[in-house]
Amino acid sequence: MTVRIIGVPTDYGQDRRGVDMGPSAIRYAGLAAALESADVAAVDEGDLAVPRAEERDPDAREPSRGNAKFLRETETVTDALADRVAAAVDDGDTPLVVGGDHSVAIGSLRGSAADADVGAVWFDAHGDYNTPSTSPSGNVHGMPLAAALGHGEWAGVEWANAPTLREENVAYVGLRALDDSERAAIRESGMTAYTMSDIDERGITDVVDAALSVAGDGVDGIHASLDMDWLDPTIAPGVGTPVRGGVTYREAHHAMELVAGSGLLRSMGVVEVNPVLDESNETAELAAELVASAFGERIL
Repeated sequence: MTVRIIGVPTDYGQDRRGVDMGPSAIRYAGLAAALESADVAAVDEGDLAVPRAEERDPDAREPSRGNAKFLRETETVTDALADRVAAAVDDGDTPLVVGGDHSVAIGSLRGSAADADVGAVWFDAHGDYNTPSTSPSGNVHGMPLAAALGHGEWAGVEWANAPTLREENVAYVGLRALDDSERAAIRESGMTAYTMSDIDERGITDVVDAALSVAGDGVDGIHASLDMDWLDPTIAPGVGTPVRGGVTYREAHHAMELVAGSGLLRSMGVVEVNPVLDESNETAELAAELVASAFGERIL
């Protein structure tokens, strides 16, 4: 296997600055070496050239898109990233998108679904299923799954929709922080949602196996989206939206080991590492470790 690393240094979706340095922090933490320890070849394509948030107006909004911030910039990045992800898959490589905020998942999913049926497993504290009209903040990092699935105002937005991704092949793992409107929308959708309570009751193995079964049913492969705020902030402090009560170090590693063992992985993203908020780069180091587990590293 060859893993193609694509860095996307964006922070359009976040109120707290610094997540654009996530790709550099994860590389510095030893991402390439971690992948090599998993016995895969790592090819680093560097970072996408992205518009700088400091030079743009977050309030230059499209009336039809409600209060969503930085939509024009997000569209530019999504188009470029989708092309890079699709090209990697076409070449027989597995794209690893390193963010940046979680809005980059729109491009990851669109690129992965360009010419195949895909599912998605969403390892995240949050639902990311808001729309411009339901989002309390207007931050697009809380909307990528809604955008990819064409939910609400995202319906028919060609640059944002992943053409073959269906709700029935999307599974959340470890939800614990939802807005009220988002909670109702997820309940009414065809997606499968496993909360932290499910992990408490059933264990990480049972929940992740079930999620992989849902996401992988009848598709050509899955996209694994790993938001580092999925983990408990005591072990992953360097994130912009920490939520107490997340998964433990070993639960996270075992979940990624199950992803690797499934043989379903088509593309992956790791996002929301903010080195400004981190402690001695430990969140970035953990991100690199978890990626290695997702690509097959084992203890023995």
